[in-house]
Amino acid sequence: MRLVWKLLRQHISIPQFIGFFFANLFGMLIILLGVQFYNDVKSVFEAKDSFLKADYLIMNKQIGMGSTISGRANHFNGAEMDEVSQQSFVKNVGKFTLADYRVYAVMGVQGQRVISSEIFIESIPDDFVEIDESQWHFQEGSHEVPIILPRSYINMYNFGYAQTHSMPKIGEGLLSMIDFELNLRGNGHDEDFHGRVVGFSGRISSILVPQAFMDWSNAYFAPQAEQQPVRLIVEVNNPADERITKFLDEKGYEVETEQLDAEKITYLLKVIVAIVIAIGLVISLLSFYILMLSIYLLVQKNTEKLQNLMLIGYAPRTVAWPYQCLTIILNAVVLIIALVLVAVLRKYYMNIIEAIYPQLAGSSMLPAILVGFVIFILVSLVNVFVIHRKIQKLIHLKRA
Repeated sequence: MRLVWKLLRQHISIPQFIGFFFANLFGMLIILLGVQFYNDVKSVFEAKDSFLKADYLIMNKQIGMGSTISGRANHFNGAEMDEVSQQSFVKNVGKFTLADYRVYAVMGVQGQRVISSEIFIESIPDDFVEIDESQWHFQEGSHEVPIILPRSYINMYNFGYAQTHSMPKIGEGLLSMIDFELNLRGNGHDEDFHGRVVGFSGRISSILVPQAFMDWSNAYFAPQAEQQPVRLIVEVNNPADERITKFLDEKGYEVETEQLDAEKITYLLKVIVAIVIAIGLVISLLSFYILMLSIYLLVQKNTEKLQNLMLIGYAPRTVAWPYQCLTIILNAVVLIIALVLVAVLRKYYMNIIEAIYPQLAGSSMLPAILVGFVIFILVSLVNVFVIHRKIQKLIHLKRA
C-alpha cells in the first residue's frame, strides 16, 4: 500500500486541495453555526411558555369606551368562533373556560407564605397544552390538581420576596419547592385542593388547570352558570401572515402585541436560518465538486500507472484506497475544525445572549455535532463510491 501511495501522490495538486479544504470548511461552518445558533436562540422565545406552541395566539375583543357605550359584548358567540376557525390562516381554535365560582389561593415556598389572595382560574382544551399527559391529568375525586402559574407570580417572588427574605430563587427545575393551596367555594360547597405546579406561563396571566378539572368543578360549584368565552386560543399556520393583522383590525379583535411580535420573530428566525443553511449547503456542494474535479484530474494524470497496477494484480479497491483515504481525512479535518470554530463563536454570542436573558436554559453542542457527523458520513460515502467507480472504469478501458 505504501508503494502504491508513493506512485500516486506525485501529481497531487496542493492548491486544488487547499481550495477544496477552505471551501468545504466555510460551507460546513455556515451549516453547523446556523443549526447551533437556532437551537440556542429558539429557547429565548420558547422559555416563556414551553407548554404552548410558538404558533398559538390568544385572541380577545377590544375593550374601550366606544364598546362600553354601545353595549357591545366582549365575549365570543358560536358564530364568531366559527368565523375565526374558517379563516384560511387558522389551523385550530379553542376557547378559554373561566371558573364560575370563588377561588382563594395561598402560595408558599418551603413553608413560608408568599401570596394569599382571591384569584381566578381558567382552562384551555388539552390539545393546546404541550405537556406530558401524565402530568396534565385530573381524576374526579382527587384533591390534587396540576396547575400552570403565570410567570409574573414567580418574578414577583424571585425579585421581591426572595431578595428581601434571603429565600432561594425558583426556576423551571425547582417547581417542587412551591406549595400552592386552593380553596373553592360555590353552590353551598367549600373544598380545599392542592395545586401541583407543572410549569410557568409568560403569555397567560391567569392560573391554568386541566379542562377535565374545570368541567367538573364548574358543574359542582356553579351548576347554574352559563358563560361564553371572552378569549380564544388560535393556532395559525404562519404568525407573520399579514392576513392575521387585517382580520383582527376588521373584526375589532386583538392579540398581545408583544406576543404577536415574538411569533413573527420566531418565524422569521426559522426562515433566516433555513436560508443560511441553504447557502452553506450550496457552498459545500461546490466544494464537493472541486474535490471530485481534483480527484478526477489526479486520476487522469496517473491513468497509465493505475492501469498497470491493476494489470499486475492490484485490486481496484486497493488502488482506489489512497484517494478515498485522502478525501476521508480531509472531510474529518474539516469537521473537527468547523466544530472548534462553532464552539468559539458560540461562546462569544452566548455571553451576549445570557447577559440579556439570564434565565435562558442551557443547551449543548449536540445538534451541531450530530448534523456535522451526518454530513461527514454522507459526503465520505459518496466520495468513496465515486472514486471506486472511476478506478473501475480505467481497467475496463485498458482491457478494451
